[in-house]
Amino acid sequence: MGARLLAWLGLLGLCAAYLQGGLNKLLDLQGGIAEAAHFGLPFPLLVTIGTILLELGASAMILSGRLRWLGALALGGFTLAATFVALRYWEMPPGQPRFMAANAFFEHLGLAGAFLLVALYDKGWLARRA
Repeated sequence: MGARLLAWLGLLGLCAAYLQGGLNKLLDLQGGIAEAAHFGLPFPLLVTIGTILLELGASAMILSGRLRWLGALALGGFTLAATFVALRYWEMPPGQPRFMAANAFFEHLGLAGAFLLVALYDKGWLARRA
C-alpha cells in the first residue's frame, strides 16, 4: 500500500467516531436530541442539527483534503468542548464510573491533539517548526 492510502486510512480512523456519531444522530434525530438534553445543552434540536453538520461536514473536509486544516480544527475544538461537557470525571465519586470517565476524558484530549497535528501538517507548519 502506498503512503497516501495509509495516510487516508489513518484520517478515516481519526474521523470514524464522528462519521458514526453524525450518521446515528441523522438516522435517529430524537435520540440525538435526547442526548443533547441529557447534557443540559440549550436548544437541543438546534444543537443536534449543528452537531450532525459539524461531524459529517468536517469529516468530509478532512477525508477529501479540501480545507482539511479547517475541518481538523473544527473537530478538534468540538471534541475539546464536548469532552468538558460530557466527561467531568472530577465531579464523580471514586469508583469504576469515575475511572472510566477519566480514561475517556484523556483519550478525547488525545483526539483533539491529533486533529491539531493534522491541521498543522496540512498547512505545512509542522515540518517547518518541528
